[in-house]
Amino acid sequence: MRMGQGGQTAASDGTFFGRVSPAGVVIGALAFAAALWPSLIPRSGVVQGALAGLAFGIGYFIGFIAVEIWAWAVQPKFVARARLVRRSKMAMLFAIVPIMGALWLATAWQNDIRNVMQMEPVESTRPLLIGAVAFAVALVLLVLGRVFRLLLRLVARRVAAFLPERIALLIGFAAVLWIFWTLGTGIVSHWGLAAMDRIYAKIDAFDPPDFARPADPRRSGSAQSLVSWEGLGAKGRDRIAAGPDAAAISALSGRPAQDPLRVYVGLNNAPDPAARADLALREMLRVGAFDRSVLVITFPTGTGWVDPAAMAPLEYLLDGDVATVGVQYSYLPSWLSLLAEPEYGAETARAVFQKVYGHWTEMPKDRRPKLYLFGLSLGAMNGDLAADFYDILTDPYQGALWAGPPFTTRSFLNVVAGRNAGTPVWAPRFRDGRIIRFTSQKDTTDLAEAPWGAVRIVYLQYASDPIVMFRAESFWRRPDWVQIPRGPDVSPSLTWVPGVSGLQLVFDMMTATSTPVGHGHVYAAKDYLAGWRAVLGETGWEGQSLLDLQSALAKQGL
Repeated sequence: MRMGQGGQTAASDGTFFGRVSPAGVVIGALAFAAALWPSLIPRSGVVQGALAGLAFGIGYFIGFIAVEIWAWAVQPKFVARARLVRRSKMAMLFAIVPIMGALWLATAWQNDIRNVMQMEPVESTRPLLIGAVAFAVALVLLVLGRVFRLLLRLVARRVAAFLPERIALLIGFAAVLWIFWTLGTGIVSHWGLAAMDRIYAKIDAFDPPDFARPADPRRSGSAQSLVSWEGLGAKGRDRIAAGPDAAAISALSGRPAQDPLRVYVGLNNAPDPAARADLALREMLRVGAFDRSVLVITFPTGTGWVDPAAMAPLEYLLDGDVATVGVQYSYLPSWLSLLAEPEYGAETARAVFQKVYGHWTEMPKDRRPKLYLFGLSLGAMNGDLAADFYDILTDPYQGALWAGPPFTTRSFLNVVAGRNAGTPVWAPRFRDGRIIRFTSQKDTTDLAEAPWGAVRIVYLQYASDPIVMFRAESFWRRPDWVQIPRGPDVSPSLTWVPGVSGLQLVFDMMTATSTPVGHGHVYAAKDYLAGWRAVLGETGWEGQSLLDLQSALAKQGL
């Protein structure tokens, strides 16, 4: 950004808003249009507008800064104001074409996504709403950009009194960028995330209707429990109160059943992860959790939620002869927890696993339950970090079911990267399938060259789940899941665009649970059922009884 006569620059006419950048407008318009193309998750008009407006603002900045860097490097002659105005007008006229075209086609593009997810098509995505929201977002970004430019000029003028103009501009740019970054991250991390934490803490304190304090002394939160009902939080109370009992299981199986044992410790039940893990173990011992034939350590999502669609099939398959334990570590949704406190979830997961596994290993092998792990979303990532391979090598647990593992999950990434040649990233096969297998909407756990080994690990993932499929390099490199063949619920119209597609995936992650059951980040009970059957082995549910179970779970909306 060159300083010219009268202190003006080639990018300014001396006013706050100045002229627009022709290159910025053109690139911004193309980014706007590309942002409306299909991605993984269907979007509402408001979300479409916010995404398109952000894409325009970033595209504008890229075009603007590219021209300014070129000008800074070669120092061309100052361009006359009249010529700049003509260029700006031509750029705006050109920009109308991709913007209007994208708004016109936005409905068809969204229906392409909805079609592969068996959703009803929409008549309109409300292009006027998209345009209005996009304009507001882009305007805010433009104002911030102008503030950035004015600060840059101010700093550069001060530095130019002592150093050459180019060096002054470079120092000014670095200084203002640092100021913006510091303020931005400070506002987001200290104000925004703190505010979100307070909001979700209040939501967590809400007592779900129709769920009274349990009378059964074996339930966490009962009068005899070591865990207070109030301290469980909303998700904990839901976990304890929801799910089938012995009568419901027997009615479906025709066999005697037990009431499943569900142990849960909330964030407010103890002051820190170690204390909560210790409380969980003492509560397990109180209710006799280690006397059941199967014990499952569940690692909740960010809010402390344990998906009932995952737990109900488990409890039915085992005729209630199962105990589960879960410990809350956050109030925030998984994607916010991943940003705000990723280490905290892993710390809690390790503390719980070490307590439970430590007691389990001390029991006689012929008298202890089979031990399994389960985690959905951030719970899958934390569960993966909980158990150190070398600590369990001599006495491993029996298996694990990991659903929707985030793109940051260490072992998951290594397994997918090492998948057998010719298998797609959304349905990989790993080596001979002796230890690790994958499944999705279609059960593929029987596609293995070797029988199961001593430990069974199943990954449940959907091709349309952006939390699983996102990679940072998606911004600059075409991801593997875009290649043909694509997953069954990925739009055939989806096209990868550098930069924009990565931005789409970020928005998709924030709205990944807005899909119908069985798509995106909303996993269906029938798919959990397939995963559990593979992990547990023979359970006695076969043929018609298995079909009846699938039907019953579907009727429950799971």
